[in-house]
Amino acid sequence: MSGVAVHVHGLECRLGGRPVVTGVDLDIRYGQVLALVGPNGAGKSTLLAAVAGDLDASSGSVLLDDRSVGEWPTRDLARRRSVLLQSHEVSFAFTVREVVEMGRAPWLGREEQDDDDTAVATAMRRADVEHLADRPFTQLSGGERARAALARILAQRTD
Repeated sequence: MSGVAVHVHGLECRLGGRPVVTGVDLDIRYGQVLALVGPNGAGKSTLLAAVAGDLDASSGSVLLDDRSVGEWPTRDLARRRSVLLQSHEVSFAFTVREVVEMGRAPWLGREEQDDDDTAVATAMRRADVEHLADRPFTQLSGGERARAALARILAQRTD
């Protein structure tokens, strides 16, 4: 794919009535690497949440493939994009393999589901967590959790 994947225009996000993100215009192309850099509290996570469709903007628009992120059904949106958050919490003692398998949820009931085992194994190898496969996620160090979370989004195999 080529061209603009995400188009952001006049984006504003408010949290608790306070403007956190204002006046953002941005085009993100397929394959482009983009870094959000700024001080704590600047609105980076809020901007990312709005662009990903996980937070409704107060005003402005976010388009994914020329369609508002708010119009995408949740499962279809999960097939188009994945998000790696800065913290990774799992409340139950799921194994690392089970957490990585959760990345395949958007593909349940689809032809692509047949590829689950390969997708999970490849993602775990790429994130260097194969040796942690049977360990409970709750017993991992912060760095191990980050790598397992990365494996989960790699296994998601977004379009």
